[in-house]
Amino acid sequence: MRKSVRVGLVGAGFAATFHLESLRRVYGVEVDVVGVTSLREKSRKAFARRHGLKAFDTLDAMLDAVDMVDIVSPPYAHEDGILKAVAAGKGVLCEKPLTGYFGPPGADKAWRGDQAPKKDMLRQTLKRMERLAKTIRDSGAFFGYAENYVYAPSVQKEREIIEKTGAQILRMIGEESHNGSGSSAYGIWRLAGGGSLMGKGCHPLSGMLYMKQVEGLARNGKPIRPAAVSARTHQLTRIEDYRDAGFIRTDYHDIEDYGMMHVVFEDGTVCDTLTCEIVLGGLFDYLEVFANNHRTRCHISPAGLMDTYNPKGAQFKDVYLIEKASTKEGWSPAAADEHFTVGYIAEMQDFMLCAASGEKPQAGLELALDTIAVIYAAYLSDEKKGAEIPVRLL
Repeated sequence: MRKSVRVGLVGAGFAATFHLESLRRVYGVEVDVVGVTSLREKSRKAFARRHGLKAFDTLDAMLDAVDMVDIVSPPYAHEDGILKAVAAGKGVLCEKPLTGYFGPPGADKAWRGDQAPKKDMLRQTLKRMERLAKTIRDSGAFFGYAENYVYAPSVQKEREIIEKTGAQILRMIGEESHNGSGSSAYGIWRLAGGGSLMGKGCHPLSGMLYMKQVEGLARNGKPIRPAAVSARTHQLTRIEDYRDAGFIRTDYHDIEDYGMMHVVFEDGTVCDTLTCEIVLGGLFDYLEVFANNHRTRCHISPAGLMDTYNPKGAQFKDVYLIEKASTKEGWSPAAADEHFTVGYIAEMQDFMLCAASGEKPQAGLELALDTIAVIYAAYLSDEKKGAEIPVRLL
């Protein structure tokens, strides 16, 4: 077993911060976060200075100094980073989503993803996924899919229940919603690869796909994978009668702000994903499992560990309570240790130990591939007014 893993961050935004903080809490293997790179010189230098890292001008310049590349860049840049890292013999961690469709070559702000034909979008995305899958598999490189829902303590406890009781999951429902992303890339299809289904729905979807993987492996030694999906999306903040009260982000360029996906698995069981940008009061994240021998609610955020009452918002101006809360007055859910409760720490722990030992992580390439295959089939279903679309597995 390797005693240490040198990691380099690709991206210097919000995700880079919580990845770094979680990597620094890994135990059992020495993790050295060497440096960071990003396209913007100012942001990478500021991030490096703030966290005591080295700022590299490019990914190419950083590769010789690391064993593992942690890709936390905007979605459109994921594929290039993965291919460069694998070609250099490095392991990869990749934030969601794995990849997607970001428009035709030369696409600019005039191109609209919501109006682009979804059949070709799905076809092009599957091609990109095939290239990534072949490259990663042929190289034997370590690959971890950074889906924190998989590693949330409640989800991991449900994994134990499924494995030890031989449960059959009959249906599931999951959601991630809040009042709109703060990312400058989000809301623009050519940078993010989609809207609510892609940016938020991927989390509960991946969590539920993972649950069926666990069930299949525990009962038959083979994961149960998605077979078909039907979906609808809407742009609710753009309807003619929408009344903007100023609390919900509305300046999206060409994406949906609401979506739902109904997935049918190979064994005939189902799951439903809900997601939107129009929920106030912070993150609203959960999974619920309905099995033949039990029922479980996984509270991901808020996790219900703590509530606090604040009569005057200014008192808490320097106190972090919970992501995406629009006010700190009155009763508020508070994240006592959000990196733990939403799974970031366990995620990095699993990745680093597996990278050091050569084992497979809980969230790997197959989960990343299945998630994107479902989402882009869902966009085609939406274009066809909810018609069921087969999911092509890679």
